[in-house]
Amino acid sequence: MAIHKLDLGDFDEIDYNLIAIHTSLEDFRLAYFINQKLPINLRKSKDEVQINIKEGETNFSRFHYYDLEKAVSWNLVQNKNEVYQQKKETLQNLFSNITMETATKVFLLPEFKKADFFFKIDNTDDTIDVSEIKILLNTIDHISAVYTVDTNQIKSKNNLIF
Repeated sequence: MAIHKLDLGDFDEIDYNLIAIHTSLEDFRLAYFINQKLPINLRKSKDEVQINIKEGETNFSRFHYYDLEKAVSWNLVQNKNEVYQQKKETLQNLFSNITMETATKVFLLPEFKKADFFFKIDNTDDTIDVSEIKILLNTIDHISAVYTVDTNQIKSKNNLIF
């Protein structure tokens, strides 16, 4: 009987670039402006990025484009969202029968709480110049900062699997 071994080290490689974007634009407007600056066509994806935390679950909006020629996947993902909870007061006081709704902020990558969006580019061998992309993104009005995220600093890498 033959024994087959799988080397999981191959799956550990990071083959994507991650760009953090600070902006006050809404997701669809940002995707529109990125489509204008770059030769891509980001579209709203039905498959949003879902995160489960103890307070509940939330979905982060995602815009996606796949370049067939270069086999490169482009994703624009929201970093900030909120989870809403209904709390029923059980104390006997003036407001005892009131249900309160509380909101908890949730981040796709909690290590980068100030970033509003992440631009993830998969399979970027040497075909794509990330510094040129950052320069083009900086020319969009209402974007205050654009920078490359060091993937070694990310503790919650599993949130980027989509």
